[in-house]
Amino acid sequence: MPADPPPRAPAITCTGLAKTFPGGREVLLPTDLALAGGRTTALVGPSGCGKSTLLRLIAGLERPSAGTVRIGGLTPAEMRRRAGLALAFQDPSLLPWRTVRGNIRLARRLARLPADPERIEDLIRLVGLEGFGDTRPAALSGGMRQRAAIARAMATDPQLLLLDEPFGAVDELTRRQLARDLPRLWEPRGTTTLLVTHSVVEAVLLADRVLVLSPRPARIVTDIAVPLPRPRDPAITATAAFHALTDRVSAALADGAARAHPPLAAQ
Repeated sequence: MPADPPPRAPAITCTGLAKTFPGGREVLLPTDLALAGGRTTALVGPSGCGKSTLLRLIAGLERPSAGTVRIGGLTPAEMRRRAGLALAFQDPSLLPWRTVRGNIRLARRLARLPADPERIEDLIRLVGLEGFGDTRPAALSGGMRQRAAIARAMATDPQLLLLDEPFGAVDELTRRQLARDLPRLWEPRGTTTLLVTHSVVEAVLLADRVLVLSPRPARIVTDIAVPLPRPRDPAITATAAFHALTDRVSAALADGAARAHPPLAAQ
C-alpha cells in the first residue's frame, strides 16, 4: 500500500545547508532558504558553481555536510517514499526498450500507484506526443525524448518537481518550444517547482523567483522576484518589463563573479 500522500504544494526550507566533498572541496556555503509552495523558483549561476548540488541536496540524492532540508515538514527521503517528489535531468534517461507509454507507466508502477491509463494518455497528449505512445526513444528527436521525460516525471502527480537543466541538451528552437509548452503540465496543478538553468531568459520566463548563485563555493547573492502575469506567452520576452528583469539577473551574475574573482589590480 502506498504511504499517505505528501502535503499539496509543499514549501521547501533549508537550514544551514552546506556541502563539502571529500578532499575538502567546498561546493555550497551554509545556506538558509525558504521556497514558497506552489511556486516556480529558478537557480542560475556560473557553470560548476553548485546549482545542481543544491538541487540534489533538496532531492536527497546528496547527503549534506551540515544543515537540513524539509519539504512540507518532511525529509526528502520521506517525500520520495510517498511519491511526492519527481526529477527530470538534462539527459532524459528513458529506458530504450520501453515505448513512451511504457516509460511513463513504469514511473507509476515504481511509485506503487495504480496504472491509470487515462492519466498516461493525457500526459502524452499534453506534452505533444500524441501518436507516439508506442514509439521507442531511439526513434524520437531530442526534444521529443525530453517531452517524454517530463511526462514521466509528472506521471506520479508529484507535489515537488525538480528540474536540472531539462532543456539543455536540445537546440535553441526546441528549447524555446519546450519552455513554452511544458509549464502547462505543472502550473495548473500548483506543483512546487525548482529549476536549474544556465539561461537567464528561460529563468525569467518560467519562474516566479530567480535565485542567483555565486561562483563556487556557492552562496545566494541575489533574490529576484518575477511579477509577470501567468500564463506567460513567449511574446512576453519582447516586453520592456521582461528585459528589465533579465538585465537584473545578468547584472547579478556579473556582480557575483566580480566579487569572487576581483581584478588583479584590486587584489
